[in-house]
Amino acid sequence: MGEEDGFIITAETQMSAVKKKAAISRSWIVLGRSGEGVILDLDKFEIMNRVPINARDLRILDPLLSYPSAILGRDKAIVLNLEHIKAVITTDEVLLRDPLDENVMPIVEELQRRLPLAGGGEAEDDELPQARNNGVGISTEHNEFPFEFRALEVALEGVCSSLDAQTRELEVAAYPALDDLTAKTTSQNLDRVRKMKSSMSRLTSRVQKVRDEIEQLLDDDDDMAELYLSRKSATSASGSSDYGHGNWHFAADDDESRTSISKISRSSSRASALTTSQEENNVEELEMLLEAYFMQIESTMNKLTTLREYIDDTEDYINIQLDNHRNQLIQLELFLSSGTVCLSVYSLVAAIFGMNIPYPWRESHGHLFKWVVMLTVLACGSIFMSIISYARHKGLVGS
Repeated sequence: MGEEDGFIITAETQMSAVKKKAAISRSWIVLGRSGEGVILDLDKFEIMNRVPINARDLRILDPLLSYPSAILGRDKAIVLNLEHIKAVITTDEVLLRDPLDENVMPIVEELQRRLPLAGGGEAEDDELPQARNNGVGISTEHNEFPFEFRALEVALEGVCSSLDAQTRELEVAAYPALDDLTAKTTSQNLDRVRKMKSSMSRLTSRVQKVRDEIEQLLDDDDDMAELYLSRKSATSASGSSDYGHGNWHFAADDDESRTSISKISRSSSRASALTTSQEENNVEELEMLLEAYFMQIESTMNKLTTLREYIDDTEDYINIQLDNHRNQLIQLELFLSSGTVCLSVYSLVAAIFGMNIPYPWRESHGHLFKWVVMLTVLACGSIFMSIISYARHKGLVGS
């Protein structure tokens, strides 16, 4: 058994990693309240026996299946699928998939640092009975941030920070490439921008999925209440205790006492149910946590939106340049076509006079060749200028 980066790696795990290099990793790290972690090789049936979730929830965490980002609250667990973080959170432990992955290792280290309570959990448990005996109304359980929320916060922070870092890297590479493309449109610059635009589209899709999942949670108080595992566990334990206490009272033989106790029990049950309902509807603590990371992921989304707009503006500018060059080529084609028409007229005259046919007027008219050439050139020039003047009058060519 060895240790690596603060958590324990068993010999069985090392042997398993050697045998399954080509297979999908099934390694999970189990982190408890103390922050200590143990890496285990678990299949889905062993996980289902360890954590109260069903196979459908485990499929969400399967890396071979492209499920979107999800934060699901179950009776005794939170199923978390956010980018590279695939975890199951309970009130006592966190199961994180692929802990040796380079993207997951920082999350493991952060969980080990932040899961343990400040001051130690055992000392607080020892002081808790004395505080209750002294009539202290505020207990440690209410003051501390629930275990599942500490784990959820680390996961959200890791995902949001990772996406924001990737966005900053893309910005650093994209803006100079776009400026180079604006200055000089070449195949190399166009290929660079194409690759960056493709990367930006994929990154935007990933950020959008995480943002939509957090926004969906914020819009539904019932979904947020499902994530309060500690509260549901305490409520369940309290209900069982009240039920046993009521049975003990009803063991009395006196009917009148039984009736009065029944009334008191019903009234206390109503009050307890009302208090429990109010507590279940109070999701302000989780709402503040989700809002903080929603603002962070929204800021990342705004950066990507700004970058997309800059790319669109660059594309519009390049298209305007291409249209201008295309118009210049069309004007050049018009000039060349006009010159070709004029030369065709000149060639027609030359062909007529070049026929080897005896004409009576060809004799003793040596100066006729000079006049034919001069008149033909003037006629072709007049035709060419007429075509260009008409094109400029209609706005087909520039002045």
